[in-house]
Amino acid sequence: MDRSDITLERMRSFVRVAERGSLSAVARELDLGQSTVTRHLNELEEALGVPLLSRTTRRVTLTDEGSRYYQNCLAILRLVELAGDEVRSTRDAPAGTVRVSCTASFGVLHITRLIFAFQDRHPGIDIDLSLSDERIDLVREGVDIAIRLGPLADSTMKLRSLGRSHRLFVAAPHYLARHGTPASPDDLAGHQGIRMTNVAGSALLALEGTGDKHYSVPFDGRLRVDHGLAVREALLAGRGIAPTHRWLVDDLLASGQLEPILTDYALPAVPLSMLIVPERAPVARVRLLIDFLAAEIAGIPGITPA
Repeated sequence: MDRSDITLERMRSFVRVAERGSLSAVARELDLGQSTVTRHLNELEEALGVPLLSRTTRRVTLTDEGSRYYQNCLAILRLVELAGDEVRSTRDAPAGTVRVSCTASFGVLHITRLIFAFQDRHPGIDIDLSLSDERIDLVREGVDIAIRLGPLADSTMKLRSLGRSHRLFVAAPHYLARHGTPASPDDLAGHQGIRMTNVAGSALLALEGTGDKHYSVPFDGRLRVDHGLAVREALLAGRGIAPTHRWLVDDLLASGQLEPILTDYALPAVPLSMLIVPERAPVARVRLLIDFLAAEIAGIPGITPA
């Protein structure tokens, strides 16, 4: 084995191909030609004397030797980055890129402005922000932090609770003037509901009333959408009633463009969490953003401590 051929650059290429399963995707991510990524892998395998990856026309997978080597490479690359952070911290401000994934509507309305404020405070840190309601594989997509609404089952990530997001029923005053204001959950059956199709259980709502009474109410209408900002626009247009997160409509409630209804009945609050790739958590710039977002998100309307 020629140790001079085992470079950090080749290790990084190997690790990202192992995670993404695609040479072309890694080439785009690292801003390299695909032939360069292929060469990195071939030279690394030649230096080690064992195949690390099994390649077909459709996918790239790790061999048994590759799986073991991948774990060791992760540890080595993390130590290299941490060592660099420690040296730079004695001389320079934190720098580099942090990759963030966030629930789409929450990201547009609130997280973007928090990131602006964070970058004003730390001008050397770049942020790649991806807005999606899909539950992506953080490691595979090269994401450091993800902010997610709803219950989570990913035990491989570090989980930091950001609180609970409270919901309420709202409608536009001009909709209520035409169709009347529901006084009880049963009255919803006579109204147009704006339903989120990508939210589990959105067709049957659980509510809690006074005296610890519980209700299970069918909910539907002529308009079904899969994005919170579309719900916001539909409400403003008077298309119906919707159960929404307070952070989605707080400004519209304050301006009188929307009104809360069924205020004697409570919808279950939704967990708001931050998922962190464990290997990335100690990196200085990632740690700074984690702490900043956790502190600032607590002040968003409708978010309360867990």
